[in-house]
Amino acid sequence: MVKPSHSMRIASNLLALSFFFLFLSFISIPVAEATVHYHKWDVKYEFKSPDCYKKLVITINGKSPGPTILAKQNDTIIVEVKNSLLTENLAIHWHGIRQIGTPWFDGTEGVTQCPIVPGDTFKYQFVVDRPGTYLYHAHYGMQREAGLYGSIRVSLPDGESEPFAYDYDRSIILTDWYHNSTYEQSVGLSSNPFVWVGEPHSLLIQGKGKFDCSTPGIPAGVCNASNPECSPYAMTIVPGKTYRLRVSSLTALSALSFQIEGHNMTVVEADGHYVQPFVVQNLFIYSGETYSVLVKADKDPSRNYWMTTNVVSRKPSTPPGQAIFNYYPNHPRRFLSNTPPSGPVWDDVEPRFAQSLALKAHKDHIHTPPQTADTTIVMLNTQNHVNGYVRWSVNNVSFNLPHTPYLVALKLKMNHVFSQVPPPIGYDYQNYDIHNVSKNTNATTSDAIYRLDFNATVDIILQNANSMSNNTSETHPWHLHGHDFWVLGYGKGKFDINNDQNKFNLVDPIMKNTVPLHPYGWTALRFKADNPGAWLFHCHIESHFFMGMGVVFEEGIDRVGKLPSSIMGCGESKGSQRP
Repeated sequence: MVKPSHSMRIASNLLALSFFFLFLSFISIPVAEATVHYHKWDVKYEFKSPDCYKKLVITINGKSPGPTILAKQNDTIIVEVKNSLLTENLAIHWHGIRQIGTPWFDGTEGVTQCPIVPGDTFKYQFVVDRPGTYLYHAHYGMQREAGLYGSIRVSLPDGESEPFAYDYDRSIILTDWYHNSTYEQSVGLSSNPFVWVGEPHSLLIQGKGKFDCSTPGIPAGVCNASNPECSPYAMTIVPGKTYRLRVSSLTALSALSFQIEGHNMTVVEADGHYVQPFVVQNLFIYSGETYSVLVKADKDPSRNYWMTTNVVSRKPSTPPGQAIFNYYPNHPRRFLSNTPPSGPVWDDVEPRFAQSLALKAHKDHIHTPPQTADTTIVMLNTQNHVNGYVRWSVNNVSFNLPHTPYLVALKLKMNHVFSQVPPPIGYDYQNYDIHNVSKNTNATTSDAIYRLDFNATVDIILQNANSMSNNTSETHPWHLHGHDFWVLGYGKGKFDINNDQNKFNLVDPIMKNTVPLHPYGWTALRFKADNPGAWLFHCHIESHFFMGMGVVFEEGIDRVGKLPSSIMGCGESKGSQRP
């Protein structure tokens, strides 16, 4: 018998290895891959009675709120939107999604895209790159408050865990609700004499509220208190379990408090970022914000409990919103107390200010901010007259959107379609009295934008002041598209640029995309201009933005890829869209 030589053994082993690798090429090894989620939406008006009063509501596939988008981190979302509104344009903003690499799908009409005209279909496609709680809503005119909104819930990939534990995950959106149409409201806001939108008729919890149908002057047949559409929203919970309740606000005007009768809430997430946990009885929430709170179902399980929301920061004439925290197996409408929790005093700023200060990054999830800024922009928020019309302004300039979206104009170098005069980066700090009506209430309008150096660190100081009504300073929730920012601090009175910067929290500031500016106070933000595109920064109150309370930032436009033709077709981009 001939023994195999050394070279023969090597050849045999190599042959065995080649067969092994060939075998591997044919078998499937599980790999965590991002998923594509495809949604097809038909957006149209339908008669609905969310608070028992029948009116036209913008729906998605017949529903308002629209469907919740569920995904995992790094998944791709594709939403094919058909505009069946017949007489209105449309755009949908994906609130809190940074659109890295897809700035044209931010869904902001006039900034990142032309509107979707009636009868057309538009496809949004983007990646949800971070876990957290986000939103979507209309971003054309004042359509958001007509019912086009919903939740986006992004989970961690399989095998990863969050810094808190819970048994079940639920979402709730809080909104305020008007019976008159957005057409009527926008005409009043842009008229001389000015017609204010007034206070909302009701507050909705997950699309359900209760208007008093016995109110004098209601036409017959319009309001039906027994309509099942307006029965209170009921969240059924299992005794002893812990719930992650994702609470979001998309109000048109109102700042809110939210409370659950007899239950504490532990705040653990804000705008997609983990919070160093703290306990509240009342959660203050402003339009555009999202929070996750943990609630333990540890009360008497033989009864149910109220969930309520109340207007704060404005003298309320709107009744509280009510829903039911329903302990299984009780019937939702049984065993409720006759006195729902009333919520905090509407004009007490201190607890709202304290909650803002309490928001800090979770100790294991701190994103340290740059320690200094390259650019500082101070933004004085005021109410003004422009040629006799009432407007909101930043540094005495009231914002108008141009007919050609900024992203298109910038990328195609159409500099003539908007003003090239830079907007002011500050105001007369020494002489302006924020506590009194300005002696010069006149302002100008402009469609100019702030051009930021790519990768620059930018500080924004939001400064509140008196409106044109004496002793009135409103709460403004400011939302930044395309970014998260560090919230460096809040203060009362006038920001002192020489001393208040020394008080900034540079250790564990929370990151957010929406932040309140409190009455007669200031809020300091910092962000990196590292996302190529054109991005809106605006007050999230519908009427305030409509009246000019916003700005646009441009950064790294030369790094933006080829624009899809689907975002064009309006202003001077006509003829650039696909045939």
